[in-house]
Amino acid sequence: MNYHGTTILGIVRDGLAVIAGDGQVTHGETIIKANSQKVRFLADGKILAGFAGGAADALTLLALFEEKLGERKDLVRAAADMAKQWRTDKFLQRLMAELIVLDKEKVLLITGAGDVLEAEDGVIAIGSGAGYAIAAARSMIAFGKKMSIREIAENALKIASKICVYTNENITVLELK
Repeated sequence: MNYHGTTILGIVRDGLAVIAGDGQVTHGETIIKANSQKVRFLADGKILAGFAGGAADALTLLALFEEKLGERKDLVRAAADMAKQWRTDKFLQRLMAELIVLDKEKVLLITGAGDVLEAEDGVIAIGSGAGYAIAAARSMIAFGKKMSIREIAENALKIASKICVYTNENITVLELK
């Protein structure tokens, strides 16, 4: 699924985690807002999360994920429980969003199809500029000069914003150290 109007990138490397999101919100072909906050701290600052899709839907899903995380105290189990409920609950099935959640060890993509995906290289993105952001981040990691993952995430979203009309340069970056 590809949601227009946002790009979210999560990176986990060497015990550090970062999530970056642009601020663009669109309605059809119109930019409604340029400085939205689509990335958040959860679980008293131990988990990072970001969303693409409808804001109300995503916020509902973030609340569900936090509930599951409170029950399970484990990122992967909470994500799996949430994805299972999202896929099987008639109300939740109608929600149109995707989530990235991460801690210092894992970065996960959670979808309404019941997917809980972990990138083997620690880099995941969602939204309209996801492909551009992933390509830029992976390139910087593989071939770039020594940069922090915060710099990689920020620069990857800036590159995506130069290519994807639904991504802007109003970037928010959150990190776990």
